[in-house]
Amino acid sequence: MTAINLSPKSPKDDTVLRIGIVAGEASGDVLAAGFVAVLKDMYPNAIFEGIGGKHLTALGLNSLFDMEELSVMGLVEVLKHLPRLLHIRKAVVQHFLDNPPDIFIGVDAPDFNLAVEAKLKQAGVKTVHYVSPTVWAWRESRIHKIAKATNLVLGIFPFEADIYNKYKVPYQYVGHTMADSIPLVPDQQEKRQLFALDGEDKVLALLPGSRAREVDTLLPDFIKTAELLTLSLPALKVIIPAANNAREVQIKQLLKALNPKVEVVVTQLSARDVMIAANAVLLASGTATLEAMLCKKPMVVGYKMSKMTHMIMKRLYKPDYFSLPNILANEALVPELLQEDVNPQNMADKLRPMLENEPHALISRFTQLHKSLQLNADEQAAKAIQGLLVNRT
Repeated sequence: MTAINLSPKSPKDDTVLRIGIVAGEASGDVLAAGFVAVLKDMYPNAIFEGIGGKHLTALGLNSLFDMEELSVMGLVEVLKHLPRLLHIRKAVVQHFLDNPPDIFIGVDAPDFNLAVEAKLKQAGVKTVHYVSPTVWAWRESRIHKIAKATNLVLGIFPFEADIYNKYKVPYQYVGHTMADSIPLVPDQQEKRQLFALDGEDKVLALLPGSRAREVDTLLPDFIKTAELLTLSLPALKVIIPAANNAREVQIKQLLKALNPKVEVVVTQLSARDVMIAANAVLLASGTATLEAMLCKKPMVVGYKMSKMTHMIMKRLYKPDYFSLPNILANEALVPELLQEDVNPQNMADKLRPMLENEPHALISRFTQLHKSLQLNADEQAAKAIQGLLVNRT
């Protein structure tokens, strides 16, 4: 694992650089925005283009396609969108072959980005992949494809280094930008003021995912869970953060059809604000589980996938856990529910004690894990990218 020298801030470089970036979903957009902000300070004249969401475009990224088109999850589900995904990937590759960037950074979305990186690296472009594919969890043989596609992998979890060292693939653990941006002790009262909540209010945050299929699949059961909880917590308030405009419209349409017997607020304020304000969180598996952990919130994690995808994953997936808090801790800190176990009664039974009593031991464990991820990730990543830019010729 190569050490990065984090010396005092370098003087600004007037070099006009072209930096290609593709972020495949909302979490990648946030991750990329962190290091892009640092790179913009290093290289004020740099030009950024590729694919990104609202955070990257706010920083000036010229997005060639709508990031939403890449946000497809599941082995079987991807097949329906494959022709369009292949068209986008071909167009992105051709754009960067015709207009070679000084460096290309693929952020997560490995099935999309590694193929782009491989073509560009073969053409002489330096490539970085930010967020290690889950080679530690399944399909370890992908490490050879990663080695051919990238000059450097930037990883966000400490346990990943072992497998990269095993295969001698350049890797740098940079920590996680969310661990840097979220306080060790979040201010719940401050966030509650955003939603006009009293200190004694019992609040459940529902995060059914950032993808359309996830919301359609999980939200009805999540709402029924909240309704069951009102039997013992009649004043329960529910807040749902919508990842974007499309999800807000979708969530509101579903709620209209469901006609829930519980007070529900839908907001485009950040999921982080909502989780900090809440007493407990019910959410889809994914990066949001890490954010909930960093917000020190007890949670129940659920996920449903197609039967075919589930059958395949049962054969291929190696770890004992699938939620990030449990994987990081290597123990069952939070309840994980899959497939038929994602049912309202089951989820309500697990959430009720979390809403009624603050789990101090769990919060203490979350704090320990939080500290292990705090490495100033944005600057670490930017410095690693800068190192490749300096040596690109």
